[in-house]
Amino acid sequence: MSSSRLTIAVQEHGLALPSEGRIAVFAPRADADISALDRARVDVIQPVKPDHDVFARAGFETTLAETDRYAVAVVCLPRAKAQAKDLVARAAACADLVVVEGQKTDGIDSFYKESRKRAEVLGALSKSHGRIFWFQGGSFEDWRAADAQTVDDGFVTRAGVFSADGIDPASRALGAALPVKLGRVVADLGAGWGYLSSQILKREGVQTLHLVEADHVALECARKNVTDERALFHWEDVGDFKPGSRVDTVVMNPPFHKGRKGDPDLGVQFIRTAAKVLAPSGQLWMVANRHLPYEAALRESFVMVEEVAGDRSFKILHAQRPSRAKR
Repeated sequence: MSSSRLTIAVQEHGLALPSEGRIAVFAPRADADISALDRARVDVIQPVKPDHDVFARAGFETTLAETDRYAVAVVCLPRAKAQAKDLVARAAACADLVVVEGQKTDGIDSFYKESRKRAEVLGALSKSHGRIFWFQGGSFEDWRAADAQTVDDGFVTRAGVFSADGIDPASRALGAALPVKLGRVVADLGAGWGYLSSQILKREGVQTLHLVEADHVALECARKNVTDERALFHWEDVGDFKPGSRVDTVVMNPPFHKGRKGDPDLGVQFIRTAAKVLAPSGQLWMVANRHLPYEAALRESFVMVEEVAGDRSFKILHAQRPSRAKR
């Protein structure tokens, strides 16, 4: 969130915040500036672990979902439209005053236009390629997302998680490329709603599978999709993952976006974590978009690296024996 939009709206454009009552802030990213709000009254509702932890360390009350009636709710519009609509609907259901903030590239203008048809919009401010507006009343129940939806092969997903509408083609290809044997202990880094984990558990000899996922919503879907007792679920940023014992194989389809901005460094962090948690003879199987330059990071962290499959869109990479210097 741009610090100026919320602050200027409060200080100069008539956004009158109630002097009493709790304030809900839905889905703020780690760099969001919500200093215009009374910290002691704020509940930060954020299921993504790294962002959740930033606000917890800053002294905010943090939670995974709304828990009460609020005097005001602030929605930080996410990229996924279905998720954004769901957050606005949830905010309207639990608060008397709703503030919606976001970038033009995330569709804030269309939300503003539609909200004016449904509710009494009290004010708005456009600044820094984005907009903030606030309203009261109105009906948004039809914007609520289902608690769960069923996609290909009966998997359960929810609005806002990666590949919510079906199995990601790259993940499907990686799942098919995995060898028959992966070892006893396997980790799925960035497990999402659990598709790759479901394929890992079909391999011979797997005794323990760590599913590591920062998005709590996706992880709850994974719990429904992967019910095998060998699965262990970790709501963690991948960089913080510590399995407790060495892992034989890591499998992953790492993210490469923060919002709409590409960030290959995310994948590099996944690669470095894989090298740290793997046994000396361990191996990494990963899939990535063809244009992402992960080979250099892989060669820094592993003795052997090869591309084993792929097409014009993505590549499947296999790395073996993490380098001692990176362990």
